[in-house]
Amino acid sequence: MSIAITGASGQLGRLVVQELKKRTPTGNLVGLVRSPEKAADLGIALRVADYTRPAELVAALDGVDTLLFISSSEIGKRIEQHGNVVTAAKTAGVRRIVYTSLLHADTSSIGLAEEHRRTENAIKASGLDYTILRNGSYTENYTAAIAGALMRGSFIGSMRNGLISSASRQDFAEAAAVVLTTAGHQKVTYELAGDDAYQLADLAREVSVQVGKELPYVDLPAHEYAASLEKAGFPTALAQAIAGWEVSASQGALYDGGRQLSGLIGRPTTPLAATVAAAL
Repeated sequence: MSIAITGASGQLGRLVVQELKKRTPTGNLVGLVRSPEKAADLGIALRVADYTRPAELVAALDGVDTLLFISSSEIGKRIEQHGNVVTAAKTAGVRRIVYTSLLHADTSSIGLAEEHRRTENAIKASGLDYTILRNGSYTENYTAAIAGALMRGSFIGSMRNGLISSASRQDFAEAAAVVLTTAGHQKVTYELAGDDAYQLADLAREVSVQVGKELPYVDLPAHEYAASLEKAGFPTALAQAIAGWEVSASQGALYDGGRQLSGLIGRPTTPLAATVAAAL
């Protein structure tokens, strides 16, 4: 069985590769990357693949049985790019696609959801076997704000009391590896989220405890939060998008209590405190 991993040199992709190497012979694995020199340390076969180059994708997928399709990072361009991947997979004779989607992509109000919805539909319409991994938030997305909070003296956001059911990237990587190497996941959609939910105020309290310094959470109107992100160097469109995602999260878009992630990996998901400690 040949398993190809798109974005194998990325943050999630690298972790998935390491987990797969524990579960299947290295010779079964193919990393699909834009720059092979950046992925030489993975210790697996590498092929050049770019979501924007359909012919290149078909060649890269030759002989691949199962494709882990990690979604593109280029927001706003993913419908075309993802369509290229699905078409290439079908053309190359791939039998199964495992796709990393968004938590509750079919109903989510988060702006990112539409691209994922359309990708899921394209995969289902392709006639290939599939598994949809609707990944919730990575806790690392929030611990990345610690450095800024320490400089500012507070955490900021627009999430009010919204609950976040996040988990570590390692948790999601393990789930992907399990689905890729075990039976019983055909035509299944998983809602993957952390076992325990928290508010941004809880994150602020946990960091405060671990650093020994009071760092409150300050909730801002979305336009003020977006302006703060712009001031910090985010492009205007992205800053506004992030603020919008937080408003959706305040309404429950990042919460899920089904514990399907811990069920797949066979252990509790990584606690918030542990990921905070790792970040610090």
